[in-house]
Order: sequence, then structure tokens, then C-alpha cells
Amino acid sequence: MTRQEYPRPQFVRDQWINLNGTWQFQFDDKNVGEQEQYFNKETLDKEIQVPFVYQSKLSGIGERTIHEYVWYKKEVVIPKYADKRTILHFGAVDYYCKVYVNGKFVGDHEGGHTSFSFDISNYLLDENQSITVKVYDPIKDETIPRGKQFWEEEPRAIWYTNSTGIWQTVWVEQVNNDYLEKVRFTPDLDRGVVWMDFVLNKEAEISRANYYVKYKISFKNILIAEDQIKMNNLAEKRAVDIIQNKIFRTNFHDSGYTWSPEHPNLFDVSIELCDEKGTVLDKVQSYFGYRKVHTENGMVYLNNKPYYQKLVLDQGYWPEGLLTAPEAEDLKKDIELAKEMGFNGCRKHQKTEDPLFMYYADTLGFLVWGECASAPVYTKEAATRLMKEWMEIVDRDYNHPSIVTWVPLNESWGIPDIHHDKKQQHFSTTMYHMLHAIDDTRLVISNDGWEATVTDICAIHNYGHGNADEKAKYQYFKESISSVENLLTHAHSKWEVYAENHSHQGEPILLTEFGGIAFKMGEQSGWGYTSVETADDYITEYRKIMEAIFQSKGLWGYCYTQLTDVEQEINGILTYNRIPKCDLSKIKELNNLFFPERLATNGKRMNGGIN
Repeated sequence: MTRQEYPRPQFVRDQWINLNGTWQFQFDDKNVGEQEQYFNKETLDKEIQVPFVYQSKLSGIGERTIHEYVWYKKEVVIPKYADKRTILHFGAVDYYCKVYVNGKFVGDHEGGHTSFSFDISNYLLDENQSITVKVYDPIKDETIPRGKQFWEEEPRAIWYTNSTGIWQTVWVEQVNNDYLEKVRFTPDLDRGVVWMDFVLNKEAEISRANYYVKYKISFKNILIAEDQIKMNNLAEKRAVDIIQNKIFRTNFHDSGYTWSPEHPNLFDVSIELCDEKGTVLDKVQSYFGYRKVHTENGMVYLNNKPYYQKLVLDQGYWPEGLLTAPEAEDLKKDIELAKEMGFNGCRKHQKTEDPLFMYYADTLGFLVWGECASAPVYTKEAATRLMKEWMEIVDRDYNHPSIVTWVPLNESWGIPDIHHDKKQQHFSTTMYHMLHAIDDTRLVISNDGWEATVTDICAIHNYGHGNADEKAKYQYFKESISSVENLLTHAHSKWEVYAENHSHQGEPILLTEFGGIAFKMGEQSGWGYTSVETADDYITEYRKIMEAIFQSKGLWGYCYTQLTDVEQEINGILTYNRIPKCDLSKIKELNNLFFPERLATNGKRMNGGIN
């Protein structure tokens, strides 16, 4: 099990080398590896299966003991070409790493959840290459974005097994000296265009004035547009008028070419970088979805129509792979199971997911709220690290139409005093504005759960529905979410909905965590927010909660906790091994109990609720 699929589906080249599989491996508990030059060491003392962390069963090691310093080494055959550049890619390495090629240091990277690469052309030997990676994962450093990863050997409560090291694909591309570094698609639904940004590698500065980028945009094998752009600079921008094409001229917005969970339409794009003679220097395949997300009149709109989001909380863990799905198909299967239950999207919780997950969300039609692991404390260093990681997240995932919302902060993790602390309020607001500054195509939630500052969605968490015999508690839960006023004023927890000196400005209100019904299967042990004993009881309790949700005249969507069990948490609709705990068709039936038609004839909400 080596994860052989192409790891970057938004920017595909035909030729690449997969470096997953067996690597040498060694713990370095005394941190002597650099001093003793492990990067020149012929062999390390263990083997590991990349891209699975040593704590996972699929790594071949499966050890939960804490080791903050670890080393990887692999001997590979990569030919050296005088007229090509060799790019070494890492999908994700948790948390900080240094990379050596043939004993020479080539670069480092900090941040456990985002992709990075190094040009290793100048470090190659004729054919046989040695790649060594040192990883440092400071388990108890609370200033790093760690999310749900626990700092002790055994997971408990809401904390899961820690992951150290390489956990996404390692791979190599060999490209011409000048090549396409990235392409960015920004759909503008109201103007009927898509903006395309083409960026060359910085070394192309000398010759780029004679280069052209040729592109072809197709929809279901029908050519929509083609042209070429002269690269007068390393980056060039072009707006392509899609609706001028004859097949789009009539009723474009209603014709089924926009992207949505119901109709996940995608435009395929072929891009070539050519010199003045027409020689193709680089060629990539990509795609985009034509969609728009905004808020208006207390509702979320998708493609200029009100859209009620029915999301499920997804932690993205697997029993044998932890953060890494055993196979790419497992990412696809999670989405298919969620859609089978009537959910139209997920909130990826405290994890920046593998790009392949977003690819399947794009192609299958599934909304994604993108999130990042939080740091436990607020310091200047913690704030800096989180902002850097978010810059890399947006850069990597910008083109995925499925991602409709960014969630930079959750439940005041890393900003524990935000209610009254102006500095932490400024940080929350800064994250909100920073994300909008680099991506104006998505919504941003300033602090999911409570104590929001400036935000596009008022995101509330409430697990107070009670067990089956706690009728008064359920009635309070039902009342507390019944209207905008009650949602904003009734106690859902010990925290206020908005931080001090901030208030609701009419943004849509969504219940973004609730439920968490525990149902033990077989010999399981664990916890949930409430519990049931049978599959029938599970359906009964789920129905009770959803009836409370759908009677609300203040909510414009929800996110149920959660898709699967995770380690000691047994509050999933599916077990950790993705086995349904009940009849999923009944979950779908309950998710579709009532779709609130909340628009009056003038397009505005009536009394903030259901007509």
C-alpha cells in the first residue's frame, strides 16, 4: 500500500516519479543526527512505509511512543539532465523538516499541513540519488498549530494520536529550465468571465518575453475558448468571456454549467508554455468550477440563489493510517457516504486535508469548509505560524470550487481571552481580513463556535439537546435555536456568541456543531455528548434533533457532529472503519425532512424565518 496516485490533481503533468514506499528510518531522541551527519550515513536502523507516520499501523512501525526527532532516507534513480530542472515535492511533513540530497542541505520547511518543494537540480549526481529528511515535531510546544494531535502517548477526550513526519506523497517532477509554476482561476459569475493567472518560475525572467501561454477551455469535450497570451512578465492575467460561446448564450446561469453539489460541472483546461518557435516547453492539465458564494439577507447564496447547507463534521482520521487515508479511494468513499446520508458538504475539522479529497469533492459535488489545525495558546510566535500556514493553504487550494468557506479559528483555541482581550480580537479580525485580501471568492468565519468578531457567518456550537429522558433540556435546546433573537441571546455554553464590542450584523446563522450522539458497536468503548443503545434509538434521537433544527426560523444551515468515530470518540454515524451504525437511508430522510423556503416574493427573508 504505497499511494501511487498523482498527488496534485489541480495541476497535472504527464511525467513524474512517485517516491512513496519503503524508506529507511531512524529515531533521534538525543538530536545528534546532524552532528553525526545522518545525511551521509549509509543506512538507518529501521524501515518505514511512506507516506504513513511511524505512529500508524500502515507505516510498518506502529509505535505510539513520543519521538520528536526522526530521520528518513531513500536511495532513488533520478537521471540528471543539463537542460531540465528537477523539483522535489512533499505533500505534507509534520512539523518542521530539513531536506538533504546526496549529503547536501537543499532547504527546510515549517508547517505540518501544507505542500512545499525544492529545486534539487544542482545537487544531483549522474543517476543514483540519496534523499534524506530530518523531521522535528515538538510535541509539547503549544505555539505550533497542532489541532487534535495529543501531546501524550495515549489519546483521550477530544485529543487523538499524534502524527510525526511525512504523511502525504513525496514525488519528483523533471521540467524544462523554464516552466509554469502555477495557474489560478477566479470565476466571475456576474460578468460571465473567468480570470486566469499564469505564473512562470522566476528563473524564466531572462527569456520570458519571447514566451506564450496557449490555453484551451473545454466543457464535456466541447471546446469553449482557446487563445494565447504573450508573457511580457513572469505573471500575466487574462479574463476569458465564457458566455459569448454560442452554447452558453441563453439562460447561462440556469443552464447547468455552474458548479454546485447537485450539478458539479467542471471546465477542463489544457495549458502549454511555448517559445517563439512554437516549441512546447511545458504542458499541464487543470480545471475550474464556475461558481459564486456570497451572503445576503441573512442567507448564504450559491450561484446567486439561496443555498441551505447541510454539513457533517469530518475529522479525516483512519484507524490504520491516522491522518493519511490508506488509499485515495477512501477519501472518495467518505464523500460518497456523506452524500448518501443527505449531506451536501462537510466541515474538515482541525485538519488541512489531502488535495485529493478536494478533487473528489469537486468532481462528486460536495461543499467543503476548509480549516487548519489550531495552536493551544496565543503568543506572537503562535500567531505568526498560523498566518503563515494559512497563506500556504490558500495558495495551494485556491482553485478548488468545492471549498466555499475558510475557518481560521475554532472555539477560541489559541485565542482564549478573545472575549475582552483587544489584541486577540485584532488577531481574529486580521485573519478574517487577510483571508479576504488574498481570496475574495469565499466566505470567512472569524471564530467558529462562539466569541466571533468580524465574520461572514455567525457559527454557533450547541450540544445541549440532552438524552432521551431529559425532556426539559431538549425543550430548552429547541427554544434556544428557534429564532435569531434566541440564537443570539440564549446560553449555548459558557461563552457569548460575539466577543466584547462586537455584535451580529445580519450575517447568516448556522449551527456548526451539534449532535454527537454516541452509539457503541460491539466491544467499543468511548464517549459522546449523549448516548443511545440501539440503531432504532439512534434514528429516534437524530430525528428529534433534526426536527428542532428545521423548526428554527433563525438558522440557515447546520453541521452535524460527526461523520465517523475517531479513536475514543464514538459519536460518528459511521464507525472508525466506516461501517454504518444505522440505516443510512433513514438519515437521509431525516436530513431532508424539510427544506426551508425562506424567501418572500421580493427575495428577502420574512421575519428572519420560514414563510
